[in-house]
This record gives sequence, structure tokens and C-alpha cells, in this order.
Amino acid sequence: MAYVIAEPCIGVKDKACVSVCPVDCIHEGQLDDNGKPLDMLFINPDECIDCGLCEPECPVTAIFADSDVPKQWEPFIQLNANFFRK
Repeated sequence: MAYVIAEPCIGVKDKACVSVCPVDCIHEGQLDDNGKPLDMLFINPDECIDCGLCEPECPVTAIFADSDVPKQWEPFIQLNANFFRK
């Protein structure tokens, strides 16, 4: 399991989550999603240790355990992974 950052982070990028991550797996960047630019933070699923420290720090409630991502934002599970495969 890993944590995922979803749509509410787009354009916000608060970074409170970055400062509490013990493994520095949260990165800022841009990703093109079928012509739609996503300017947000991303969590590397291969580095995330599932500690959950980032989730309560997000002021826009954009961070979820991958098993708890709301249905409308499930594509962000793959989008977070894709960001680190480019």
C-alpha cells in the first residue's frame, strides 16, 4: 500500500506534507493527463513507507491511502505512479 495525492492538490501544492515525510517521497511537478496539465504534488509509490504522516497535514484533503481513494479520484493512483516512470 502507498499513499496517493488526488485532484484537490492541483494548483494548491501546500507542501506541509513534504516536510513531515520521513523518506522524502513527495515531489512537486507537472504531468500531462491526456492533454490536461496536472500541476501538483506526487507520492512515489515505490518509496512510500505507508506511515500516514502526510495525510493529516494536507489542508485540502487530497491525500489518501491507495485503498481509500474516493472513486472519482481513482485514476490518480496510476497518475502518481506514472509521474515517477517518465
